[in-house]
Amino acid sequence: MSNNLGKLYLIPTRLGDNPPLEVLPISVKKIIERIDYYIVENEKSARAFIKKVHSRKSQSSLNLFKLNKFTDVLDLPKFLEPCANGEDVGLLSEAGCPGIADPGADIVNIAHQKDIKVIPLVGPSSILLAMMASGMNGQNFAFNGYLPIDIQDKRKELKRLERLSFDNNQSQIFIETPYRNNKMLEDLCNILDQNTKICVATDITLSSEFIKTRTAIEWQKNIVDLHKRPTIFIIHKY
Repeated sequence: MSNNLGKLYLIPTRLGDNPPLEVLPISVKKIIERIDYYIVENEKSARAFIKKVHSRKSQSSLNLFKLNKFTDVLDLPKFLEPCANGEDVGLLSEAGCPGIADPGADIVNIAHQKDIKVIPLVGPSSILLAMMASGMNGQNFAFNGYLPIDIQDKRKELKRLERLSFDNNQSQIFIETPYRNNKMLEDLCNILDQNTKICVATDITLSSEFIKTRTAIEWQKNIVDLHKRPTIFIIHKY
């Protein structure tokens, strides 16, 4: 590996609107102070985050490359060209940790191919924080992303995950579009075995944080409003 290559820093962001340094270590601030090249999902929110972390950083000095669902995959290697010139590059997620339920994983893969050193920084991951607080099996768990929207397909997938959980003693994690959260919890209660445990972890790290693990039948008696609130769901059948 050439010592002249810049590095790729994986920079975590906060999970809500709380002050960044409430949930991020000072090492993140130090990296942002000196890096001028960033790969981001949304330019406006990335600039706002960088300004929150380091208010005196010149916005005109920032060079931002957009990485989202509209980005041509052939453009991705170009985002790491500053590393060839000895410049470090920061990869920012919209929320949480880059590369985890995040398109940044493609950039990290290219960095490895180019022998660019990848440095992950410490920060909040809603998936891991929810798992930590769930009381479920932290030795064996799986993240499944989004479940199908169609109710029959969703029913089939939930029963499959429930069976996997029971057969392998494996906690199953997934997410939902925030405006469909209430419907998701309702479906979980109606589809899963009444004794299957469900963890609902909402607004993690925020003042409105709510994390609770109950059985499906217990959730039916305890209504909670999850509408438009970022939520992680975990199920486990014992």
